[in-house]
Amino acid sequence: MTRQTITTYDQAVEYILNIPRFASKNTMEDTREFLRRLGDPDAGLRILHVAGTNGKGSVCAYLRSLLEAAGRRVAVFTSPHLVDIRERFVVEGKMIDREVFLEAFLRVYEELDFEKWQAGEGYHPTFFEYLFFMAMLIFAKAQPDYCILETGLGGRLDATNAVNRKELAVITRIGLDHVEYLGHTLSAIAGEKAGIIRGSAPVVYADTCQEVGQVIHSRARHLSADVYSVSRNDYRISKISNKNIAFSYISRYYGSVSLTLPTFAGYQAENCSLALRALEVLAEQEKRKASGDPAHVPLRLTPELMEQGVSACFWPGRMEEVLPEVFVDGAHNEDGVRAFLESVAQDGFGGSRHLLFAVVADKDYIAMLRRIVESGLFERLSIARLDNKRAALPECLEEALAAFWPNSATWYETVPAALRAILASRETKGKPERVYIAGSLYLVGEVKAVIQKGI
Repeated sequence: MTRQTITTYDQAVEYILNIPRFASKNTMEDTREFLRRLGDPDAGLRILHVAGTNGKGSVCAYLRSLLEAAGRRVAVFTSPHLVDIRERFVVEGKMIDREVFLEAFLRVYEELDFEKWQAGEGYHPTFFEYLFFMAMLIFAKAQPDYCILETGLGGRLDATNAVNRKELAVITRIGLDHVEYLGHTLSAIAGEKAGIIRGSAPVVYADTCQEVGQVIHSRARHLSADVYSVSRNDYRISKISNKNIAFSYISRYYGSVSLTLPTFAGYQAENCSLALRALEVLAEQEKRKASGDPAHVPLRLTPELMEQGVSACFWPGRMEEVLPEVFVDGAHNEDGVRAFLESVAQDGFGGSRHLLFAVVADKDYIAMLRRIVESGLFERLSIARLDNKRAALPECLEEALAAFWPNSATWYETVPAALRAILASRETKGKPERVYIAGSLYLVGEVKAVIQKGI
């Protein structure tokens, strides 16, 4: 690979998308050193770092919405994107412009030493590292009040963990996913996620498993970091109806606070509570720091601001209604499917349900399909092949499904073909049918792209 002349946004995107073809994994020290070469753009940022197996993106969305309700300027770096790569970079509620993207891309590009790299001595960032570096440059220039970073894979060795300091670490629900990289037990995976903990920053985590909690507490004690948990005792769902969830969050200051989530995805009550607890902890930390600085106005989160921030939150692809009675959900592993099915079971829909499923080959799709079938929630099942090199082959899915699905599934070579056929058949059935789409975030992205172009 030699240095190219790149002058346009499209050329920059094409280069980034091709990085997996020639770049390999780097060490954390490599990543940190390149960040230093860029001038330590993260140095002045107040970073909230989020890791976990499921719910990372949703927690980031709640953090952002709540902070914005409190009048703070926020920048967010998340992954993956669904349709447009710029979705990964949000500043003050807006996806960055193409010009901003290109400027950041070129700043990273000019630091690459292609001659050394070709000789096996230099450094080239991976796909995710390149985007992370761009985010740090973009956010350093924007100077938000807070910067929210979502890890890509794991935590300890994730590129986002190369930052110099953090205000807060948040660890969402942990499950068995990416076991080939993170370990085959919950303890091993928790150890990787807990790698984002720093001694200077408190950690807030989802307390869903004693095994996981022990690992996080042990790591926090080792680093002398304050640790806070959120369990089912910290929130209570009172009603799910009309595509909304009424629930109570048990605040550290105000006792039980009644809130309404604009979704019927039950798992979002946990994610929302985790974000609320994290910001209450951050507010406590800021209040202590502000005691000696009268000019500093610490963060304050009242019940009114909580309600405002929660009600305004929207995170694409998480039980999102993309067309009337057509919902997409980013469930992409067994634990995510479990949470997805719990929400479907409480949707209150009186008609039949149809599921469109697609998945990548490195997921435990046998366990995912078994949960779906055993739930008994879907009268019809359609399976499509993703437009992705990691896609699970239809014959593999068919073989897996045959073991426990007595009915016949409908198979499609592409996601667009599946979506069009499902919508057409629904119109002629003559009775209400709700369509759910789950199995992969790549699937969600394909569906949203088809809808944007016009079915």
